[in-house]
Amino acid sequence: MTWQWPGGKRVAVVFNVCLEAWSDGKAPGISPMGNPLPAGALDTMAISWAAYGVKRGIYRLLDVLAAHGAKASVMTSAIIAERAPEAVRAVADAGHEVLSHSYTMDVVPALLSVEDNRKNIARCTALLRDASGKPVVGWLSPRGTSGPDLPRLLAEASYTWYGDVFDDDLPYVQQVGDLKIVAIPLATDVNDMPFMKYGNPPKLMLESFEENLSIARRSSEPAIIDVTVHAHIFGRPRGAHYFGEIVARAADGADVWIATRQQIADFMLKQP
Repeated sequence: MTWQWPGGKRVAVVFNVCLEAWSDGKAPGISPMGNPLPAGALDTMAISWAAYGVKRGIYRLLDVLAAHGAKASVMTSAIIAERAPEAVRAVADAGHEVLSHSYTMDVVPALLSVEDNRKNIARCTALLRDASGKPVVGWLSPRGTSGPDLPRLLAEASYTWYGDVFDDDLPYVQQVGDLKIVAIPLATDVNDMPFMKYGNPPKLMLESFEENLSIARRSSEPAIIDVTVHAHIFGRPRGAHYFGEIVARAADGADVWIATRQQIADFMLKQP
């Protein structure tokens, strides 16, 4: 590896915050309840549980990040720009990156036609741009499942990066026709969803981060660590506390570059 992160930093840490929403009449496929409802029944508990992110969780996480001067990449369901534009604006006004997470969590690009994907990209871009007051240049699909055509469609729509790749440790520039787009893998080692899903306490996420940081520091190559939290999961008091501990550890590292995904994409596009 012939390059380093800006300032000669050894490790890049990216704070990914998921601000998610579902279509009217749709519920998340996962919730704290272990017993599924009968097929066709609307899970109002899961809907209410997920709504916490927009109503309360995102603001708590913004406060945690602000306490350490850290910036995050916020994966935002574009429908939130219609339902609660003030939440999107609060993210942007605090200096964080607003990126598109499709229109809703149940609008998965891999299930759409090419033309419907074009329409979805245009709709999400306009909604999030208008609500945030800033250009939207990054995309990460629900489930990270984009289908074969999305990278090209995103590049044609002037996106500079997308995150629906899991085949490498580091970002890389992908050629799509005559255009380029940066593919930034999303690692799942430090992610609150599997911790919640399998009943692990939030403190274990801090331990996972510290282990990943220690391993990265021993590597001779540049490293990137994704720390991913959902506003409706770690936006609650105990989760936010341990998220704050992780942010503090990263902020204290002289060899750590806390970066947004947009900053990483800009950096990669400048490399020879």
